[in-house]
Amino acid sequence: LTKRPQFLAAAQGRSVARGAVVVQALKRDDAPTTRAGFTATRKIGGAVQRNRAKRRLRQAVHALLPLHGKPGFDYVFIARGGTISRPWPRLLDDVKTALLSLSASSGPDGDRAPAPSSR
Repeated sequence: LTKRPQFLAAAQGRSVARGAVVVQALKRDDAPTTRAGFTATRKIGGAVQRNRAKRRLRQAVHALLPLHGKPGFDYVFIARGGTISRPWPRLLDDVKTALLSLSASSGPDGDRAPAPSSR
């Protein structure tokens, strides 16, 4: 994702926060490809820290999105305060659990799955 309207559209979808990352997902109807965007706010730090956080997220997503992402979805990965200092295995685990949570909580059409019955 490269354009601001794409990021704003993804913000309207489902969102999950896990450890050092927030992941937003939105189902698209136009193509079966999976797209990803990355962002870090100024709360993370200066430009060097923000770029480092986004680089770390890109590498984690490069390894995990083909395995755990759903085709036809846009994903936005937002760096949080601990993204830079988080140990690499824990950052990978944060991204993986966020993707799995988004995948499990959405039905085949991208909407929320029905809540389990308590009967």
